[in-house]
Formats: sequence, structure tokens, C-alpha cells
Amino acid sequence: MVDAFVPNKIPPWGRGESILSFEGLEAIKLSDHQGLDQITAANMMNVSRQTFGRILAEARAVVADALVMGKILRIQGGHFEMPPWGRGRRRRGWHDGF
Repeated sequence: MVDAFVPNKIPPWGRGESILSFEGLEAIKLSDHQGLDQITAANMMNVSRQTFGRILAEARAVVADALVMGKILRIQGGHFEMPPWGRGRRRRGWHDGF
């Protein structure tokens, strides 16, 4: 599993760090990578559509800050856990999609 992305050059203002939560990564994966609508993605994360929208907006802001400012993007923390996917099937986590 990748837990950080590090720019290959240090910007003139120094190297900072941005923290992307696991739920933020999952929101970006579902919305931007898999192209799911927010209602479907929210259901998959077992949160309301409004909460999903907030998580996604915050995650996009963290990623944008890291890219624009040349910061390390570290993935850690958060409280996300996928809901069970039906009877008799194993429980999946956010990492199963990567």
C-alpha cells in the first residue's frame, strides 16, 4: 500500500506536508477514479450524501494543496470502514480497490 507521495524536488519555500485521511482517499477513488455519483458513493461508504460531499470536498482541497504547493501528500488517519457486502461474502476495506 502507498502511504505517501513525495515531490522529487523541494520547492523554494521548503517542503511541507498535507494529510489525506483514508475516508478522503476512498471518496476520491469512488467519485473521481470510478466515476460514481455521490448518492451511490455515499451508500458504499455508509454515510449521508451530504457527509460524502463534505469528505470529498475536503479531500480534493488537501490534494490540490499538496500538488500546487509541492508538499508531501501523506495518507493516514480517519475513521472509515466499509460496510459488509452481503451475507457469506468477506468484509471489504478501502484498500481492496487498489
